[in-house]
Amino acid sequence: MFDDLAIILPAFVAGLLVLATHVPLGRRVLERGIIFIDIAIAQFASLGVVLAHILHLESAWIIQAGAFAAALGGAALLNLSERLWPEVQEAIIGSSFVVTASLALLLLANDPHGGEQLHQLLVGQILWTTWGDLLPLAGVTTLVLAAWFGFGLQRSRPGFYLLFALAVTLSVQVVGVYLVFASLILPALAVRRSGPRHGLLLGYGVGAFGYGLGLLLSLWFDLPSGAIIVCTLAVGTILLLPLLVRKTAAA
Repeated sequence: MFDDLAIILPAFVAGLLVLATHVPLGRRVLERGIIFIDIAIAQFASLGVVLAHILHLESAWIIQAGAFAAALGGAALLNLSERLWPEVQEAIIGSSFVVTASLALLLLANDPHGGEQLHQLLVGQILWTTWGDLLPLAGVTTLVLAAWFGFGLQRSRPGFYLLFALAVTLSVQVVGVYLVFASLILPALAVRRSGPRHGLLLGYGVGAFGYGLGLLLSLWFDLPSGAIIVCTLAVGTILLLPLLVRKTAAA
């Protein structure tokens, strides 16, 4: 039992770091009604990683720079589209996702390790996270939270998109595109009827439950960690949502 906990503890901490930024981001996404922005910007960041791989730029710093540049470019595009064409914003977001995903497929079509690369970007490798992997993620998390809560950067549209790109750049490489979307939307969906502070704490609770249970199930039953965590996050949301709806109705 203790050996199992030692194996999953770095991965669980990585999940908590991802949740620290993604829960408030997800609540803001729901408020603004731009649900699929997260998966689109995550796919832009993934495309940056793929480009670095194709160009044989294997330095960790260059890969991060490429991922952030691609995510920032995607965020700038979506910021512009929200300002100029708000009535078709969701269509542009969805189109951005499918085009960048298709570009990644084309770039890796003749790569002998392309399938493995795509699989890792989609579902992540969180179970194999080490303590050393957490240092960059912790630094980015601290920076985003300071800008979000300390300086209120999320109140401006460009600031919101900038923080989004920064948060997603590393998280998509740790947990994958699917878990980035689930971490942003499912906890926020579960607590959407709650107040700012209470809802944020409950959202963190739902996320921690999903990551903790998912990692244990992944380890015990040899299941893909990213996929099972998405499912356990969904279970946490399904369990909590009716309780909050009834509480709101009673009030």
